[in-house]
Order: sequence, then C-alpha cells, then structure tokens
Amino acid sequence: MTTTTTTTHAPKSAVSRIVAAGTHQRVLAFTSLIILLIGFSLASPNFMQTSNMIAILQATSVNGVLAVAVTLVIITGGIDLSIGTMMTFCAVITGVVLTYAGLPLLFGVIAAIATGAGCGLASGTFVAKMKIPPFIATLGMMLILKGLSLVISGTRPIYFNDTPGFSEISRGSLIGEVLPVLPIPNGVLILFIVAGLAAYILGRTVLGRYCYALGSNEEAVRLSGVNTDRWKIAIYAMSGSIVGVAGLLIASRLNSAQPALGLGYELEAIAAVVIGGTSLSGGRGTILGSLIGALIMAVLTNGLRVLSVAQEWQTVVTGAIIILAVYADMMRRKRSS
Repeated sequence: MTTTTTTTHAPKSAVSRIVAAGTHQRVLAFTSLIILLIGFSLASPNFMQTSNMIAILQATSVNGVLAVAVTLVIITGGIDLSIGTMMTFCAVITGVVLTYAGLPLLFGVIAAIATGAGCGLASGTFVAKMKIPPFIATLGMMLILKGLSLVISGTRPIYFNDTPGFSEISRGSLIGEVLPVLPIPNGVLILFIVAGLAAYILGRTVLGRYCYALGSNEEAVRLSGVNTDRWKIAIYAMSGSIVGVAGLLIASRLNSAQPALGLGYELEAIAAVVIGGTSLSGGRGTILGSLIGALIMAVLTNGLRVLSVAQEWQTVVTGAIIILAVYADMMRRKRSS
C-alpha cells in the first residue's frame, strides 16, 4: 500500500505581505534615487561637487525631518497639512524666546519642541475627540498657525544674530571637526538621530504598534478595548514635537525666523513619504522609505536648479511627482487588495 503525503503551505500572513510590498517600494525608490544621481551627474559636471552634495544634504535635513513627522500620522490613516506652517510657528516662538526674551539657547530648543508638541496635541484633539476629518482639522490649523506667526512676529523676520551658537545647530559640523574630509552639517546628523528614534518607536514600542493598528483597522482596535482617541492624540503630539525640530533647523540655517515661510513644505514632505512607500490609506510605511523619498525630492530640486531650469517649471515638476506618487500608491493598494 502506498501512502501519499501532501504538504500544505500556509498562505502568507498579512504582515508578511505588507513587509514584502514595503521592501519592494523602498528598493524601487532607492533605484530611482541612484538613477537621478547618475542622470544629473552626466548632465552637469557641477552636480557632483562636494559643495553641492552638502547643499543637497542640508536641504534634505529639513524636509526629511518633516517627512519623518508626517509619516507617523499617515500610517494611522490621517494626514497633516499644517506641518509647514507649524514649522514656521515653532521657529517664530524660538525667536521670541531667544531674541525678544534674551533667554539661553537651551530654552529656545525646548520652546520649539514643546510648541510643536502642543500644536500636534491640538490637531490630534480636533481629529480624535471632535471627530473632524484630518484634512479639514489640519487645514484649519495650517491657517491658524500661519496667522499667528505673522501676528506674533509683526510680519517681520526675527534674527538670531545675538544668540551665540544658534546657527551651528544646522550649519555647524561636529563630524567635520573629527573627520575634516566629511564636513557633514549638524542638520543632517540631527535628521538621522530623529529618524533613528522614530524608527525605534515604530518598530519596538506600543505606540508604534498602535500606529500601524490604527491605520489598518481602527474600529477593530477600538472594539478590543483600546482607547484609540488617546493613542491618536499621542501620535499627533509626537509628530508635532518632531516638526519643532524642523523649525529649529530651518531657523538655524537661515539664522532667522521668517514668518511668511512654510507653505509648500508640507506637500514636499507628503510626496517624499508616499514615494518612500507609505500608504495614504494607512497601515503601511517606514521611516527609511520616507528618508529615501526626501532625498529624491532634494536631489530632483537641486538637479533642476543646477541645470538652470526656471523656478516655475520646478514647481510644475514637483506637482507632477506628487500626482504620480499618489497614483502609484493607489495602484499598490489595488494590487494588494
């Protein structure tokens, strides 16, 4: 008598499919980054110069920190349109503390991060407690913070000329002091520290697990007895505190708080996040992917500038990339469903 043994393979879990899809998107994004670098290098000999590479990294530091911040919110299935003007508002509050009040540098750093956390807390409360759709809640917050920045500053820039060491937050180079051949700005170092902490929180903490769970199936999480409103508010607050870091970086780089600055930064950050594989429907995304997306945006903008492409056409290209990134996300969701 012959016995036939049949081996049955269990289907991949939902988590496995998400990880596989995310890895594929990160590889695709990284490949696109390499292609852009090679293409612009061939188009212009000035592109790969050390000073230009540093400029790209410096630009990535601000947009990258914003991308990290908004990644947390988007993974929950939300959106935050206020991060650009929130960054500006944090910079203005830093100017009030350091320039107007004359307090030490540490107080300015704390004020920026605390202000961002407070703004995120307010946005999270609007979304979680008042049940206002994230798009509308953060759009309203964007306008509120834009107006407050102009009111508090008197519509004038606030300069940090009398604050020793403030410009070193972004433009200095601790790495360059140790390794002169690598004059990487402190802003880039701060970006990687922030990204590393955010990646750890997403991958190793309860907050990170609930972040993904809220984006995957918020109702199921609520029915399991979890206070979803509390966790959602906490995520928005943490995202806001990271935006406060971006406010410090942009103010340090410009050595001033520009109250009219900020609009448009949120779109580039969201585009970077989507390019990096984070789904706008929530439940999927990584910090590494968002960093790659931020680098793509910075390289593209810088490369077009090096090639002397007019500013208005640069804006057209950025808009087209946002549309393509969202369309690609829709196609990914359709294939995975």
